[in-house]
Amino acid sequence: MRLISTADIREKMTWEKAVTALFRGHQGTRPKVQDILLEDGPFSLFGRGVILPGYGAGLKVASIYPPNSSRAVPTPMEHSIFAVIDENSKQIVAIFDGPELTRWKTAADSALGSRLLSREDSETLLMIGAGPIASALVDAHLHVRPNLKRILLWNRTEARLKGICQRLHDLGYKVEIITDLNAGVAQADVISSATASCNPLIFGEYVRPGCHVDLVGGFTPDMREANNDLVLKSKVYVNCRSTTIEHAGDISEPIAQGVLSATDICGDLFDLVKSPINRRPQDITLYKNAGGAHIDLTVSSALL
Repeated sequence: MRLISTADIREKMTWEKAVTALFRGHQGTRPKVQDILLEDGPFSLFGRGVILPGYGAGLKVASIYPPNSSRAVPTPMEHSIFAVIDENSKQIVAIFDGPELTRWKTAADSALGSRLLSREDSETLLMIGAGPIASALVDAHLHVRPNLKRILLWNRTEARLKGICQRLHDLGYKVEIITDLNAGVAQADVISSATASCNPLIFGEYVRPGCHVDLVGGFTPDMREANNDLVLKSKVYVNCRSTTIEHAGDISEPIAQGVLSATDICGDLFDLVKSPINRRPQDITLYKNAGGAHIDLTVSSALL
């Protein structure tokens, strides 16, 4: 059994390798997936399993404890691993560092969604959020849409953006930290959001025609990053129907409120990879990235 560290993943993985792996993985059979969540006060033990023909199986185990961030010396809120199980022998063949794999697979998921849905001539990217996933999302979106030359950054705590802002500036991008989120939304061709917000941050009235909106942060039923007006104005896609429709608040809540139905969802990555859309320039596309262990499995398999 191999132990795949953060350093191993960073040395071998590239955005193109990860995005291509996801594209190929969605050309085949849909996965069997199942989640488990145990809670004890602020502590959560989360498990996410998958069986995917052609790839074997995988299991993510995550220990989540938000109070860690408030310690005198803060420690990560989440620790996790991902185990890869061989398709033939059914043995565990590798265990991946969870946070680093999550960073690559989450951003690659959104990047593939953008490659399939956003306009090729998109020039302005708005990134909402400031964590490691947000930083990875910027890099992944820039990879699949090289015409993106201007980057707007917003976060409730502005100081947390200084590091990523300087890094992007050093790479030659025109980058700006903004304080008026609605004004930033109105200027963007691609919007990516990775926050823990329970209240919408992106309002449909400010999103301009032709924009692509990538929602990553709302991964529980009580979390929202976009309001119902945006849902109504958009062609709605998800990364995987079985991991998203009932579990992600940006989709499940509009459905519960009668604003959206499951049949209104235009497709997921399995649909998009097999039947690419004919995008009209004025269409607003909304892509809900709610993850799934099959995403971990296809990206980790590419590295192995």
